[in-house]
Amino acid sequence: MNSMYMHQGARAGPNDRFYSTGGMNGMNSNQLAMQLQQQQLHQQQQQQQQYRLSSIEDEKIYHLILELTHPVNREQALLELSKKREQFEELALVLWHSYGVMSALLQEIVSVYPLLAPSGLTAHASNRVCNALALLQCVASHPETRGMFLNAHIPLFLYPFLNTTSKTRPFEYLRLTSLGVIGALVKNDNTEVITFLLSTEIIPLCLRIMETGSELSKTVAIFIVQRILLDDMGLAYICQTYERFYAVGTVLSNMVHQLVDTLAVRLLKHVVKCYLRLSDNPRAREALRQCLPEPLRDATFAQALKDDINTKRCLSQLIFNLSDNSPAN
Repeated sequence: MNSMYMHQGARAGPNDRFYSTGGMNGMNSNQLAMQLQQQQLHQQQQQQQQYRLSSIEDEKIYHLILELTHPVNREQALLELSKKREQFEELALVLWHSYGVMSALLQEIVSVYPLLAPSGLTAHASNRVCNALALLQCVASHPETRGMFLNAHIPLFLYPFLNTTSKTRPFEYLRLTSLGVIGALVKNDNTEVITFLLSTEIIPLCLRIMETGSELSKTVAIFIVQRILLDDMGLAYICQTYERFYAVGTVLSNMVHQLVDTLAVRLLKHVVKCYLRLSDNPRAREALRQCLPEPLRDATFAQALKDDINTKRCLSQLIFNLSDNSPAN
């Protein structure tokens, strides 16, 4: 067989030069091994450097958390932690289990109450309390602290902020950040959360914001209502009495007529999904046949939704659910 490979006169193949020179660029095995060692050493050094930097950053965060319990240093600590909250995965756990920290955050919230009426809330005061609310949102979002957050009834401390009506920027920012905390609670399907929110009358507060708030606040408020409706208990609660259904239906209808002018697609998407979910309830479905706003029945929003396949599908399903051909009928 060797004679086949070493036959005199056999023409050299295109890769023979590669093999004869010891591999790419003429490297022998010792050179390759040395290069690999250097690469591994460089990677280890980078990992050690990243670990040292991470440890230093963690130490800074722990120090800032301790500073929350010192009133003199609290404002700066709130500002820095609210900026870093996405960088530290376990921030919620450290906040909750650190002595005096949750009490300090609640002190920040309660201290603003006297500024709510008359409208004495300054931009500085609003920014400060919103930094505290941002940290509460971390606690509300984390699966290991969410239940304890609810059991302590901490969301109730935010309701006075949601109940304000002033349209000045400090108040609007305060409402929006407070809604963000409630929104974080409802993002995951959790009957315990829905039960708590229904028992504490969150829906009337959200409905008021859906009518009078800024577009962003309206969007978060209707997101909360939509998440409540998606839960069977929430749907049953809203459709249980005529008064509740009428309150929700009236606000949704008003929003539809406002959207004819504004064409805010993100808001429209939530409105359609709320109506679609209401149509799952037999009594609500019967009522919607009579009171569904005309702009949702005709082609008013066709252009606005031309690129939103999911919302168009939801709207088509809603119209079908209310038709005589629906299997529910």
